[in-house]
Order: sequence, then structure tokens, then C-alpha cells
Amino acid sequence: MTSIKSIPLTTLQGSDTSLAEFDGPVLVVNVASKCGLTPQYTGLEKIAEDYRDRGLTVVGVPCNQFMGQEPGTAEEIETFCSTTYGVTFPLLEKVDVNGDNRHPLYAELTQASDDSGEAGDVQWNFEKFLLDADGTVVKRFRPRTEPDAPEVIEAIESVLS
Repeated sequence: MTSIKSIPLTTLQGSDTSLAEFDGPVLVVNVASKCGLTPQYTGLEKIAEDYRDRGLTVVGVPCNQFMGQEPGTAEEIETFCSTTYGVTFPLLEKVDVNGDNRHPLYAELTQASDDSGEAGDVQWNFEKFLLDADGTVVKRFRPRTEPDAPEVIEAIESVLS
């Protein structure tokens, strides 16, 4: 079985990468600039800053599949994220997270169940997948779960200890 961390990815700037570039746990989040949940960027950036030294990497994955809420070009997305929310965590290229053109990363991630036991399609922007250092999905949080919610922080702490 291929590790999720070895799936080929592309950065927002167009460089080849994979989650294997990050030694520790990774929080993968599909993001959008024009969504009611977009202010979650603030919490994601805080988590990225608070846990960076302990090995966690937050990775944003822009997606335009939910009511066209991420229409921008790579440059527009990068500018929006850095100037509006001070985002310093890595962003990947815009991809599909559901459907026939679902990115291979999300083909793997969406097999993981949330706390209610439900796997399958991403519900909306800002769905979060916490991977341990080996690339195993340990928790899936639905979009309305804030990045700084106690259950998210608890899950992050559990993969760092």
C-alpha cells in the first residue's frame, strides 16, 4: 500500500512536492477564499505557528468545487492568503476533492471516517484531515469544526506526543 505521504503533489507555485517533505504530522485542509468559513484561515495559521516547532505542518489545498468559492489563479490565491490572513503554511495547487477528477490525495483521505463513522466525499470547504508522521489519517474533522476547537487541539497533541 502506498503511503499518503508519497502521493505526488504540486505546490501553488507549480513545484513538485509530496507530504513526505514534512517529517511530522500534517493537517490537510481544503481551502477557499470566498467562503463563509474562510475566516478559519486565522485559526489554521495560529495552529501552524503554535505547532511548527513541534513538527506539525498545516497544508492548504485550494478547491473550487463548492459554489465556485475559490475562483482565483494561483497568484491571486497566494496574495489573498498572505495579505488577508498572513498565511505562512504551504498551499498546494487548486484541485478537485470530490468527483471523477478527485485528486489521488483526496481519493485516499476520503476513505477515512469522521467521528460519526461517515467516510466519503468532502462536505464543503475547510474539511480537515489530521495525519500522523507516518501518513495515517488519525482524525477527520468536518468543515464547521473550527481549527482551534478542543477536539482538534487534543488530536494534534496526541500525534505530537
